[in-house]
Amino acid sequence: MTDQSGAGQAEKIRALNDAFRKSFTGAGRRYVTAGISALSLQQQAAIMAKVVAFEAFEEGNDPYREHDFGAIDHAGQRIFWKIDYYDRACERGSEDPADESVTTRVLTVMLAEEY
Repeated sequence: MTDQSGAGQAEKIRALNDAFRKSFTGAGRRYVTAGISALSLQQQAAIMAKVVAFEAFEEGNDPYREHDFGAIDHAGQRIFWKIDYYDRACERGSEDPADESVTTRVLTVMLAEEY
């Protein structure tokens, strides 16, 4: 995204993604995969705390500057998290991820091997 409108759109998406990931408020859902679910509740809580605190965005993991993906390490395991954008009914992709009124954010946390 190189033009002003694209940059502005990415900025809006980034702000919505960060707000949802950090506070779990707004139109969205959180999911963990079977691999994460199999961990103890204490480990799951520690992983979610790392997802909330994640700030290591760079060109390699955030090429569109939307803050929609991250990778963390926990207890010797690589963990990925990602945010996808769906319509409000979660039946298809969102037409405009920058518009919170038509978008449901879905945050998925998984073991890297489950990606």
